[in-house]
Amino acid sequence: MKYVKLGYHYLMAHLLTFCLIPLMAIVVFEASRLNPKDIHQLWLQIQCNIVSVITCSAFLVLVGIVHFMTRPRPVYLIDFACYLPPSELKVPFEKFMKHSKLTGDFDESSLEFQRKILERSGLGEETYFPEAMHAIPPRLTMLSAREEAEQVIFGALDILFKNTNFNPKDIGILVVNCSLFNPTPSLSAMIVNKYKLRSNIKTFNLGGMGCSAEVIALDIVKDMLQVHRNTYGVVVSTENITQNWYFGNNKSMLIPNCLFRMGCSAVLLSNKSGDRQRQPKYKLLHLVRIHSGVDDSAYRCAYQQQDSVGKTGVSLNKDLKSIAGKALKANITILGPLVLPISEQLLFFFNLVVNKLSIEKVKPYIPDFKLAFNHFCIHAGGRGVIDEMEKSLGLLPENVEASRMTLHRFGNTSSSSIWYELAYTEAKGKMRKGNRVWQIAFGSGFKCNSVVWEAVKHVKPSPNNPWDDCILKYPVDY
Repeated sequence: MKYVKLGYHYLMAHLLTFCLIPLMAIVVFEASRLNPKDIHQLWLQIQCNIVSVITCSAFLVLVGIVHFMTRPRPVYLIDFACYLPPSELKVPFEKFMKHSKLTGDFDESSLEFQRKILERSGLGEETYFPEAMHAIPPRLTMLSAREEAEQVIFGALDILFKNTNFNPKDIGILVVNCSLFNPTPSLSAMIVNKYKLRSNIKTFNLGGMGCSAEVIALDIVKDMLQVHRNTYGVVVSTENITQNWYFGNNKSMLIPNCLFRMGCSAVLLSNKSGDRQRQPKYKLLHLVRIHSGVDDSAYRCAYQQQDSVGKTGVSLNKDLKSIAGKALKANITILGPLVLPISEQLLFFFNLVVNKLSIEKVKPYIPDFKLAFNHFCIHAGGRGVIDEMEKSLGLLPENVEASRMTLHRFGNTSSSSIWYELAYTEAKGKMRKGNRVWQIAFGSGFKCNSVVWEAVKHVKPSPNNPWDDCILKYPVDY
């Protein structure tokens, strides 16, 4: 059956070629039967209709010019960087549990619950907490939260600018996203002040968008690059731990404590296709966003609130998996026709028709997205999220390796996690020219967003890749 399916996909992929070869043979055969007198007569007919020929040619040229002027401008990813915190900020499980006992009002049940979550989470022993959270008691001040933000954001941007030899004053568009920490002045203003960016820069600061905010930020830059010619856009994605630790005993609000860790990514985008000094790594192909917030259960499945004693945290609903599954289905319904080969689209359509017409429902056909993408970067939200995605999309263990290893090494770094995963793929030397990458993320609200890139060259890992010091020991079993 495997080889029958492979043969079917090969046939559909080359169907046009198989149809054109006989047609071309017929044309060549008929042309060979023409004598010089017939060819001369055809030339005379063309001369008699020279006005029509010129008019048609001019119309085709005009259509070509209009298409060239109005087509969407390509968006290129020049490079990206992920912040690697210093080793003294690592938080092994035992240190996590020790600090939980000393710094919170957790009862024994809550402490045991956190231990079980850690053991089942898929996180390793080398994830990071900000410096303020290592103190006893933790320094939960605005100053400490700003220090964390500055450390990770400036750290990622410094690496990006160094690797690309990029002058920050060339940035025309800046989008920063951090869901739970939104000071005044904003984080985008903090970056403008640090790097002395130009006064006419277009800046945006996104808050409350959850772990899918990176793709939302990319969408904003993509649209802005359609308007502003020959410019650069930068997207910075992070989350702030310092002021968002939960110190109560509500089980659904304790889960984020165990999963979220310190991290940040910075991405440099451009609409300058001829920028030879900074040859891009990837070209943006597709971006699809789904928002299911109209449904009350979806809206409240990841909800920041106070518990019964007034302590603030983010509550994760038990229906989160099923809600994420519905959002994913809506997303791939739009994305599928854009990326899947015609063979998979026909199988999906045939299955849909059979389900509509038959009395007994047949099993829904799940398109094989492995035929559309070479690499998958699934948001490292937790072990359960990755397991469910692997099962739902029919992926292989190697397809979710980058996501699992990112969760193990860095934890859930929120919206930046998909870039740690792409950095892992590059560090493994797997990214070849023409490879397609699917980055997909879920966020509160509830949102499911995905973006597709195509490698424009054989991609090597950039200097200061966050996996430089440990890539040889991955993948690991856990």
